[in-house]
Amino acid sequence: MRLKLLSPGEMNADQKQTYDESIAGKRGAPPAPMMAWLNSPEMARHATRLGEVMRYNTIFPAKLSEIAILVTARHWTSHYEWFAHKRLALKGGMDLKIIEDIRDRRTPTFDDPKGQMIYDVAKSLHEGHGVPKGLYAEAVTVLSERGIVEIIGLCGYYTLVAMTLNTFEFGLPDGEVSELV
Repeated sequence: MRLKLLSPGEMNADQKQTYDESIAGKRGAPPAPMMAWLNSPEMARHATRLGEVMRYNTIFPAKLSEIAILVTARHWTSHYEWFAHKRLALKGGMDLKIIEDIRDRRTPTFDDPKGQMIYDVAKSLHEGHGVPKGLYAEAVTVLSERGIVEIIGLCGYYTLVAMTLNTFEFGLPDGEVSELV
């Protein structure tokens, strides 16, 4: 870890307010990257609020939103993000084979057209830096315009998370080994 993470007793008033807000939210605990973001309390406050929206309040159930998050974690080879969201994807009902395919950079086979579309849009955003016209038109039909906006939000927010975790070298919990190479 490149950064000393503050305990609540070491935080200034702005940091402590953001920390307290995060533990009072749906997560019940501060998200790991927020502990680094607290060096910029206002950024931490807004990023954490956005994260709660992206995690809990999109039109997608976890089984689908976690596709975009795992594609993002894999794109950035973010070990901690992958570790955390693989568990959440499994808990949300995602098939382990889909997770393994994303991990191994193989295109998964989905039984749900929304899952396939989320995967295709997320991959296009990360690898193609946008969404081509044909894919966009198909995505509007399958996901809706709100769905596309929320996939962009998921990929963008979790890119911020991955960059933070990678830059400050957040380690995995003791005894855990990364699956990503």
